[in-house]
Amino acid sequence: MSSNPNTSDRLLLAAIDLMAEKGYDGTTTKEIALAAGVNEVTLFRHFGTKQKLLEAAFNRYHYAEEMTKLFNESLIWELHSDLLTISRTYHRIMNRNRKLIFIAQRGSSSLPEEVYREAGRHPKHLKNLLTRYLITMAEQGKVLTTNPEMQALSFMWMNYGAFISSLHEQDPTPEGSLNEFIEESVRLFSRALTP
Repeated sequence: MSSNPNTSDRLLLAAIDLMAEKGYDGTTTKEIALAAGVNEVTLFRHFGTKQKLLEAAFNRYHYAEEMTKLFNESLIWELHSDLLTISRTYHRIMNRNRKLIFIAQRGSSSLPEEVYREAGRHPKHLKNLLTRYLITMAEQGKVLTTNPEMQALSFMWMNYGAFISSLHEQDPTPEGSLNEFIEESVRLFSRALTP
């Protein structure tokens, strides 16, 4: 993102900050507009509703598009190296989006279904990318795979568990500990899948 965010980005970031602090229901469109330095009419013109604003935040800042680019451009088709790249990128994005993830966790009973649908699109997309990757690697004789979808989910859940365990802490997991977790978990996962 540029150092001088446009109006839409300012509204999205203001919404994320306020909703992380006050919850979805506790945040008004007037407060979001004020925090973004615009009037409420501008918010409605850009997004229509508070719900659409939060959906747009998940669409803009969560990881589906970045992960698609990573799978298309950065993988070298070597299991250990690729899983390290995927895991590091996942944690970088999730830590960047801590407030957004916190909103989804905190607002479980009050968030509109459409917001959950948008938030849930990203893990489903990553599961599909990982599954296709494992199938292709198996076809090339580079991995053992009996159930590529379950293997993809296992890899995702392992990383999500590491992230979510520190979500409610003031400071994210120290970088050294996180790197150690990533290296060890990828080493174990790669060893299990290597023919």
